[in-house]
Amino acid sequence: MNSSGKTYYNSAFSHIYVEKAVRSHPRTAKIIEQFKNAQIVEIDHYKDLFCRKRQNISLQNKCKNLILAEKREPFVYHGSPVCQNFDEQHFYYTSCAMNCLYDCEYCYLKGMYPSGNMVIFVNLEDVLKEVRGLLKEHGVYLCISYDTDLMALENITGFVREWTDFAGEEPELKIECRTKCGRTDLWRKFTPQENVIFAFTLSPETVIHRYEHRTASLEERLRGVKVAMEAGFPVRLCFDPMIYVRDWRSEYESFVEQVAETVDMEQLYDVSVGSFRISQDYLKKMRRVLPESAVVQFPFENTGGFYHYPTALMNEMEKFLTEKLEQFVPGRKIFRWQN
Repeated sequence: MNSSGKTYYNSAFSHIYVEKAVRSHPRTAKIIEQFKNAQIVEIDHYKDLFCRKRQNISLQNKCKNLILAEKREPFVYHGSPVCQNFDEQHFYYTSCAMNCLYDCEYCYLKGMYPSGNMVIFVNLEDVLKEVRGLLKEHGVYLCISYDTDLMALENITGFVREWTDFAGEEPELKIECRTKCGRTDLWRKFTPQENVIFAFTLSPETVIHRYEHRTASLEERLRGVKVAMEAGFPVRLCFDPMIYVRDWRSEYESFVEQVAETVDMEQLYDVSVGSFRISQDYLKKMRRVLPESAVVQFPFENTGGFYHYPTALMNEMEKFLTEKLEQFVPGRKIFRWQN
């Protein structure tokens, strides 16, 4: 996706499947209007299609069809132990959509979902209601873009703007919106809120080219970071997951230098560091789907049901990157994932 938001999705969805329960929902009409050539098919429940066995989730068939559905309870989940919680006590995430326009080979979604189709839950108002209920009990740290990239979907859904406006009304809520998008046009459509953190996942260009298919280039992402920061938005940089490649030291060293040359590192909200890790169940499925993928077929170690790089290599990689970042970012702003 380029800086103006143009992407392949305008022609990607040959069919749009719509649950009967949301056929008359205002967001359904707005989304369908954008895909005039798509065939509309009514269904009873998204799982009838999405959970059908033996669906092809290869790169060529990624997100061929779109499903519009109603999100049912629960709307909010406790954060996963493999995700960075940034020392937040009440760590949650929510899924406004399932699957992603991007196609990163190492993405856990390949092991989590049986389908390459995309689901968008149009009843965002129900999610917001549940979050309001949690806020009556305690503050909430909520990640809204784990099971998709909402920034890449913003032209379709408008969800990021709605979440940003909602956070402006709820001072005890802190939101993280993670992305690999390089868009620069959206920032004038959002209102900066100090409790909405835009987290950009960054990787060396070698990793992006080999494994992060359809995502923005490093240069495009850094351009998006710069524009967001200049517009007053809190920005987090996620050097996570680190991916092992040949000559990883030189790759990550030059990568950090490129980031530091482009971004005002002193003005960052914070940064995160962590190497690739994943549930053993997800990786088992991913290895069946991607038998030729070097990143997926790596001989990982298993600790407590989660695969990661061999401990010595994992610590070496993360320590190396942390020390490089400490040349530009105060140590108190660097969060290294702890297993």
